[in-house]
Order: sequence, then structure tokens, then C-alpha cells
Amino acid sequence: MDVHVVVAPVFGTNCCVVVADAVRDDGRRDCVVVDAGAGTADRVAQLVADRSLVPRAVLATHGHVDHTWDAAELCARFDVPLRLHAADAYRIDDPFGTILSGGDDAAATSVSSALAQALGDFGRDPRDYRVPATVEPFEGSTTEIVAGDVTLHAVHAPGHTEGSTLYLVDGSDGGPGVVLSGDVLFAGGVGRTDLPGADVDAMLATLRDVVRALDPALGVVPGHGPTTTVRRELAANPFLPA
Repeated sequence: MDVHVVVAPVFGTNCCVVVADAVRDDGRRDCVVVDAGAGTADRVAQLVADRSLVPRAVLATHGHVDHTWDAAELCARFDVPLRLHAADAYRIDDPFGTILSGGDDAAATSVSSALAQALGDFGRDPRDYRVPATVEPFEGSTTEIVAGDVTLHAVHAPGHTEGSTLYLVDGSDGGPGVVLSGDVLFAGGVGRTDLPGADVDAMLATLRDVVRALDPALGVVPGHGPTTTVRRELAANPFLPA
């Protein structure tokens, strides 16, 4: 499968369009959209039109609003559900409230304020957030996500949030695949654990038992920032536990 990245203008979220290898009878290809950050809907729709794609689902690596802001728009345009791990489903109904901890946590308040400012700079108001019409949570430590001709392997990777998920994408023509790592793993870094719902011990276990078990040949498209490879991060990322 091919992965096309559309970078959101708000918080630089990497929105990924994963395209099936198989060609449908109508000459089009199925796809799914992962992490519909604010300001990605029109560009994703244009990519879909230009490449004759058929969206079959919108997925989220986790429930933070910078990864789900345009999910409702894309779900409505393409009449598809939003899918994410059940442990993060509660965040979809109250995205800003689930970032804050009653306004007392300095880190959470700072993130929420910065996000609201970034949305404002892009001409969006936090009150404009919409909940997708259909949300289909999935459960389990490993789940096969089948959406038309697209099949992804979802691996529960808690720590940054309770429901953080890695999506493993098979490579095309037998080539190396890609892991969409959300805010679990970045190039040279890992996800923060100072926001509501985060858990330092869970993150350490995820990094040690899940990330270190990934195939080193996999490419990595993180939730923000440049792409990397599992091999590079295993060798040089200073935040990965031994």
C-alpha cells in the first residue's frame, strides 16, 4: 500500500492517506484517512479526486483534537465512520475538556491554550468543533482493521493517551511497510506523558515491549515532524528504554 502525507497547518499534524494496491472494477482504489488534523479536509478531498480514490474510513491514532478536528468533515463528505481505540473514544465528544484537568494542570492548560491560539490563527474557533456522525471504536491489544481493500494492523500502544494506537501498513510489491506511530514515537523523540490520561509507566512499557519489537525495516510516519525508520530510532533515539 502507498501512504500519502498531508501536513495540517494547525500543530503540523501528519494526516496520512493509505491507498490500497488493488484496483476496483471501476478503476478506482480504496483508501483510508488517518489523523484528520485541522485544515486537512480540502487537501485530502483533492488528493482523493486527483487519484481516483474511494475513502472507506477515517482513523485516529488517538483522540487528541489536533488529530481529529477535521474527522467530522471528512466522515460527512465521504459517508464513512471514524474509527479509533475504545479507550480514547470518550475524547471525541469533549476534545478540549479531555486535554484539561479542571484548569489546574499547567502543562494541559498550556497545550489547550496553544491549540486554541493555533486554531484562531487559522481562522477556526474551538466552538466550531463537530463530532462525527458515526464513531466505531475497536478494542484489544491487536486488531485487524479492514476497510474495503485496505487492511491495517492496529497495535494498542498506551502511554501518551489511554487508547494510543500504532497502525502497521504493509508495503507495496513486497517492499518494507510503514508504521503510523501517532504521538507515540517521533524522529528522535517520544510522546509526552504530562497531559490528562497519559501514563509514564504505560509509555515506558509501550516503548520497551511494543516499539522495540517492531521490524527495523519499517518506515515511520509520526503524528508530527519528519519521517524516520524503526532501525534509526532503535539505534539513536535517546528516549527509548533498553
